[in-house]
Amino acid sequence: MSDDRPTGERHVPVLRERCISLLEPAVLAAVAAGRTPVVVDATLGMGGHSESMLERFPQAHLVGIDRDLQAIALAGERLASFSGRTDLVHAVYDELPDVLEDLGIDSVDGVLFDLGVSSLQLDERDRGFAYSYDAPLDMRMDTSTGQTAADVVNSYPEAELLRIIRAWGEEKFAGRIASAIVSARRETPFTSTGHLVEVIRAVVPAGAARTGGHPAKRTFQALRIEVNEELTVLTRAVPAAIDALNVGGRVVAMSYHSLEDKIVKTAFTAGTRSSAPVGFPVELEEHKPYLKSLTRGTEAPTELEIEENPRAASAKLRAVERIKKESRNTNDRNAS
Repeated sequence: MSDDRPTGERHVPVLRERCISLLEPAVLAAVAAGRTPVVVDATLGMGGHSESMLERFPQAHLVGIDRDLQAIALAGERLASFSGRTDLVHAVYDELPDVLEDLGIDSVDGVLFDLGVSSLQLDERDRGFAYSYDAPLDMRMDTSTGQTAADVVNSYPEAELLRIIRAWGEEKFAGRIASAIVSARRETPFTSTGHLVEVIRAVVPAGAARTGGHPAKRTFQALRIEVNEELTVLTRAVPAAIDALNVGGRVVAMSYHSLEDKIVKTAFTAGTRSSAPVGFPVELEEHKPYLKSLTRGTEAPTELEIEENPRAASAKLRAVERIKKESRNTNDRNAS
């Protein structure tokens, strides 16, 4: 079932004002230097953040990236009035270097990541991301390629299912769930979210569901991450975004669970600390930090923002600014 409402009514961007305000100094600095600012929305979705950036930054050029062809189409409609200032690209966000090279862009002034599953993917029932209604068990962010969640639950060995449900879903009942999936698929292969939810619900204690939310929540998260290789992609994407920045450029990242946030934090922390070896008598220029943190730990949405958009409740925002010209990779080699 599709949602036919206008895209602007379907999608409320998370922490919109804070994201824009964090990127603004980098954009204004580029304008002051006589350059056309380039900002990247690495997770374009339905284009809410991109629309706000294009409205706030009239001199800026925006590159929007998404692996979801439906998202590209909807965002294209939403951003049609800015078509002369946008490049919307079907790609995965770890392909950022290739996207920029293809567009003839050497460096950028801002990169925004709004991670995890998008509102579009949750709302389109036939995509299979939600456990609250029955749908084909798909979960691919790019429906044109790759294995589905049904492929995973029907073919992975029990030990591998256990691993991903425990690691990617942080599910303490992973053993029970993996065993139940393998047992159930011998009788009937999984094709729908409803079948999977029934199997999970039967083995997760009712008390755990009362305190920890829907019993299938963590397993669905694990399968979605596995199908889309989300954490592997993110591990490559954040350093690539940092490398693409001009000095003074900024990366803003919003994550929605601890696994995403840990990857973002690791990449940001590596750049905000000295890389001088322990006991080294003098900090050389190449050892100095190449990033400056713009947030103290993570920032969270306000109660009002959560009321307007309940999906923002778990958001954690981090941001950094590039303060040195040397590449991140050069600093990493010097530190090793």
